[in-house]
Amino acid sequence: MQAFTVHKGLVAPMDRANVDTDAIIPKQFLKSIKRSGFGPNLFDEWRYLDKGEPGQDPGSRKANPDFVLNQPRYQGASVLLTRENFGCGSSREHAPWALDQYGLRALIAPSYADIFFNNCFKNGLLPIVLPASAVDKLFDEVAAFVGYSLTIDLPRQVIVKPDGGEIGFEVQPFRKQCLVNGWDDIGLTLRHADKIRAFEAERLARRPWLARTPL
Repeated sequence: MQAFTVHKGLVAPMDRANVDTDAIIPKQFLKSIKRSGFGPNLFDEWRYLDKGEPGQDPGSRKANPDFVLNQPRYQGASVLLTRENFGCGSSREHAPWALDQYGLRALIAPSYADIFFNNCFKNGLLPIVLPASAVDKLFDEVAAFVGYSLTIDLPRQVIVKPDGGEIGFEVQPFRKQCLVNGWDDIGLTLRHADKIRAFEAERLARRPWLARTPL
């Protein structure tokens, strides 16, 4: 998992509440058994004017010019500003995969659906919770200034605005530690690889029949 320490990125504003996971990555794209390739279909039904299918070349499709991520001023955005209850709906882990694979590194919203919120941290995506009033102000500033970027300093737990002003945010210490170090669940387990190998060796020494291949 990619570590998250300090990130500066262009902000894209998605002024919608209750964005569900089927909007983030529609169900027809969940057929893949791989954990990659979902970025081109992020927000597919809003991003394109035609219906998309798995394996279709995104370059052959007609983009929706009114959708925020298709607008020239937000090309290359890596921070998504949105409204309350983002990520509601089904528990599909493909949603944070698609956001990450599009190039987004952080989300800012007043609230998130619980399962989606947890899945973000497990996949290297930082979901920041701010009061609705602070989110409103950021929406106003993003609209007013082309190229509006934020610096997100996870170790210090602050968002630094272009004028130097800072907004603090809370994050659970264990989740913060995992993100800063780039530890997903597998990474956490592999930190104890030496102990696991020692345990397996000791267990096989006491019970050598466990190493036999059954007929």
